[in-house]
Parts: sequence; structure tokens; C-alpha cells
Amino acid sequence: MKERVTFQTLFQLLLISTRLGLTSFGGPVAHLGYFHEEYVRRRKWIDEKTYADLVALCQFLPGPASSQVGIGIGVMRAGTIGGIVSFIGFTLPSVLVLILFALAVQSFDAGNAGWLQGLKIVAVAVVAHAILGMAKNLTPDLNRKAIALLALTVTLLWQTTYSQILVILIAGIIGYLLFKEMPAEQKKSFSFPISKKFGAVCLILFFGLLLLLPILREATQWGWMAMFDSFYRAGSLVFGGGHVVLPLLEREFVPSGWISQEDFLAGYGAAQAVPGPLFTFAAYLGAVMNGWSGGLLATFAIFLPAFLLILGALPFWNQLRQNASIKGALTGVNAAVAGILISAFYFPIWTSSIVEPIDFAFAAILFSMLVFWKLPPWVIVLTGAIGGTILSYL
Repeated sequence: MKERVTFQTLFQLLLISTRLGLTSFGGPVAHLGYFHEEYVRRRKWIDEKTYADLVALCQFLPGPASSQVGIGIGVMRAGTIGGIVSFIGFTLPSVLVLILFALAVQSFDAGNAGWLQGLKIVAVAVVAHAILGMAKNLTPDLNRKAIALLALTVTLLWQTTYSQILVILIAGIIGYLLFKEMPAEQKKSFSFPISKKFGAVCLILFFGLLLLLPILREATQWGWMAMFDSFYRAGSLVFGGGHVVLPLLEREFVPSGWISQEDFLAGYGAAQAVPGPLFTFAAYLGAVMNGWSGGLLATFAIFLPAFLLILGALPFWNQLRQNASIKGALTGVNAAVAGILISAFYFPIWTSSIVEPIDFAFAAILFSMLVFWKLPPWVIVLTGAIGGTILSYL
């Protein structure tokens, strides 16, 4: 289903992704819920199975999975430039806010703000809706329900950096063994407007920079090169989304004296308060260290691996997912993703948001507005912010 790329297509993609960037609170799991609502349910740009496969692919890759899903949808819609436009729209709002925060209001404490608590409850409603829709499609039989349960249990009880990727790999092996003989399905095949040669170049560049940047850092002793290397490496080696990158960045910059512990924690609080990917926390760190230009460099460096990996993998995706063995493995991975979503829904989303009975009641109201009255997400976000402010005075 390939369309000619026009300015109108790109502008529409920019508007939609920017709106998502302005309203997508709640972290990577919530972002997947917002994407599912917008691109699968409302726009019908891709079908349920393709979206699930894309999420599974991005879970395999290091980096911010939700941002990579957004880039992948942009590529499907309008080629490489579409991926760039989708990324800019989704990421730029929080980047600008965090750079301004770093430059002007470093002492601001958003941690106990009522509107922030309201937005956390919005995330509960959005993620619950996403889980209900995705679990129904990803776990239709007992075998896949068992895989989802295993993934849920392991990722809840063993919360380490590598538990999620290990669970996905095990689920892939189980899926290969259980589902490799499944009858072939008619699956919509996308013709990506990027070549396999271009994809291979992106993958080579990803690994080349990972090896070359530390050498250049030591050879040049240039502060900007050291910054680029640190943020690029953080974006390259992180599995499991934005929260996992925080200890990496803290170990990289706090002991070396590039940023104080107090400034680091203040920026983390601000990053929780803005929509969009948590990886934009890098914009705050870069701006504290080297002004607005440092913020832009840090953002580019930490997201560059995600771009190179998704552009490198997409040209080979159709061929891989239509292979019987790969399809079986993806079936198992998709089921595990459902379990991981439920695990992330409980911790940290539920545990950090639903602390009083009134929080649960408010979450039920927001969920009903989203699911039963089918109000647009921006209405839910605005209601959550206003309601959270009111609740803070009760």
C-alpha cells in the first residue's frame, strides 16, 4: 500500500506526530497505546498484525522502542524523510521544553504538582485501553497466554536491565518451537521506499560509530566529542526504554563532574512532567553542560543509534517475517510483548499513579471517557491535568 510522497502527506504526518508529542504522557508503554489509538484504530494506516510485528521488532533493537515505532510508521507512510518528520514532531516539543528548563528554571520541582499526578492517572487509562486491545490480538490461545504470563512474571520479579530482552529472546525460541508449523496467513506486505543496500549501510554505520567514537574521544580529548560518544553509547546499549538509560547517563556524567547530582535529579523530575520520549532527558543534560547547542547535540547523539537501527532493519523486515520459522518466533515474541506491557502497566505506571481510592475512581472516569465515549486523547490529557490539580486540594 504505497503512496506517492507529497508535501501534504509529510505535513499531515508532522501535524499528527507533533500532536502526539504534545499529549503523549506516561512513558514508552503509554506511547505505544497512543500510537495504536492514532495510527491503527483511527487512521488505519497499518493493521493490527503489522503494528504488533513492528513493536516486536523495536523491542528487539536497543534504544527507545516507542520512538523507533514512530519512526517506522513514518517510514512506511513517507519513506526516510517521513521517518525524520515523524521523529521531529514526536520529539521536538519535549526537547524544547527541557532545554528551556535547563537554561531558566533548574530549581523548579515538579515532583509533587497536582497536574502531574493527573497526567500519571491519564497514563493508567491509556495503557489499560492499549493492553485490552493488544492482548486480545496477541494472545488468542492458551499457548500464547502462557507465554504472556511467563513474560509478565519474570519482568515483574526480575527487574534488571537485561531481563526484558532475555524474556523476548526466550519467547522467540518458544514461539519457533511451538508455532513454526502454523498455517500461512495472508499478511499485508509493505514495500518500503528504502533499499536493502541503504539498510546495510545504516547497520554498518551504527556498529562503526560504536567502535570509532571512543577511539576519537581518546585521540582528540575534545569535550564535544566526549559528549557525543557518551550519549551515542547510551542510546546504543540500552534495552527496555527510557527509564533504563537513566543509570547509564548518571554513571557517565555525575561522577565525572559534568553535572551535579542535584541538577541531574531536578532534570529527571522535569523529564517526567513533559510528554514524549524520556530519552529527551539528554536534551536537558546537554543544555546544563553546554547550553542550547549542547542540548541539541545530546539529543542528536542519543537518538542517532535508534534511527540507524530501525532504518537498517526495516528493508529486511518483510522477508524475515514471512519466513515460517521467523513468523513462529515473532508469534512468541508478540505474546511476550503483551505480558511485558501488563508488567510495565503495574510497575511503574500503576504503582506510581494509583495511591489513593480517589485516584482509582478518577482513572476509571478517564478510561470510560476514552473507551466508551471515545473522546480524543487530548481531551483525556486536559481533563487529567485539570482533575489532578483539583484533587491535590482535596
